[in-house]
Order: sequence, then C-alpha cells, then structure tokens
Amino acid sequence: MFACECTIGFQCCLEAGAAVKNNGCLGGSAEIGEPNRNPELSSLISSGYHADLMKHLLPTVVALTCLFGFSALAQPASSAPAGGKPGKAFDELADAALLAMTQRAEELKIKGVAVVAFIEGDVTKSWSSKMAVVGTMKNAPREKDRGANLLGIAYSKAAEMAETLKDSGSAGRPPMTGETGWQGGLIKKGKTGYLIAAFSGGPSEADVKVSRAGLDVFGDKL
Repeated sequence: MFACECTIGFQCCLEAGAAVKNNGCLGGSAEIGEPNRNPELSSLISSGYHADLMKHLLPTVVALTCLFGFSALAQPASSAPAGGKPGKAFDELADAALLAMTQRAEELKIKGVAVVAFIEGDVTKSWSSKMAVVGTMKNAPREKDRGANLLGIAYSKAAEMAETLKDSGSAGRPPMTGETGWQGGLIKKGKTGYLIAAFSGGPSEADVKVSRAGLDVFGDKL
C-alpha cells in the first residue's frame, strides 16, 4: 500500500499508475491498491475527466474573455495632438506655423524674424516659444541709423502681448521699458491658453499679415 498526495482527485491517482481503491482521493492522502493493469480504462477515465473539466470551465473562460474585450473597447481613443499635453502639441505645430510665416513674408518680399509662442492657462506664468530668421536677423547700422535687432523687436512685441493679452501696439497705455509699442504681433485665446505670433522686419501692416498666417496654422487645436 502507498499514498498519493492529491489536489484534483481522481486524476491524480490515475497518473500515479494505480487503480483507485475508494473514492476518497480528494485533497489529502488516500490509500490506493494494486497498480492499474488496464491502460485503456485509464485513458477513458482521463479523457472523461478533462472533458468534464472543460465543460465546467468553458463558460467562465468565455465570460472573462468578453469582459476584458469589452473593457478594452470601452477605453477612449487618444486624440492628437490635443489629447496630450498642450505644450507638446504646440511644439508639433510651431514649425508649421513658422513655415507659413516664412512663406507669407517671402510673398510680401520682406525679411526679418518670426516668433510664435504659447502661454498655457489664463495667466502668463511661463511660455513655450520658437523663432525663425527669414532672410536676416538685423538691419545693419548705417551712417545715421543705429540699425535694428529684429529678433529683439519681435520678442518685444511678444512680451508686450504676454503682459496685456492684447495685440501688440494696442495696450491702451504708454509702452513700458522693454516694449516698443509697435504693431505686428497678434494674440489669440485658445482652448488651453493663449497663442502668440509676431513678426519684425517690414512695415507694421505687413508684419501683421505675416503674424496672421502663423496664427491660422494653430486654428482651434490648442
């Protein structure tokens, strides 16, 4: 006589190569008799056991598969680019906006500097910005002209708009130190913050047209 440690009952005893002496082999030690001399009987009993096991497990497996399948389908799809962080979305659109401004400046036959910026939220606490030089970054000094740093002027327009949340040159107050008070920059309230486009290099009315081309690229995406 020898014992069989069993956790699933009947099958354990069969796999031990012995016939069941009684029906007690169910989760402890069970005495078993002589080794099984009928392999066909073992095979039939084993097949029956697995069929019965699958009969009881199959509904549970199907139910779990459906549950997890529907849960996955119910997850909302991420939207791009607004589904991510606004700052990242701005980075992805900024290059296209600067390209549009560059092309518009070339159409108007002016050179200078284009700037785009994004202020997240309703109050200016930080911003993300990018710039592009369109032909030249400065007007060189001449005999009676100190010249102009077009990059500095473009960012001055952007800085004024970040403070007033109005188009440059329309603050309704005298320019502060660091501001020019010149037109050429535009600002727009979006869904997640403020979008700024500024250009310096041409006449004010031409700068505005270039800035408009940049803002149009952002549309209502931010």
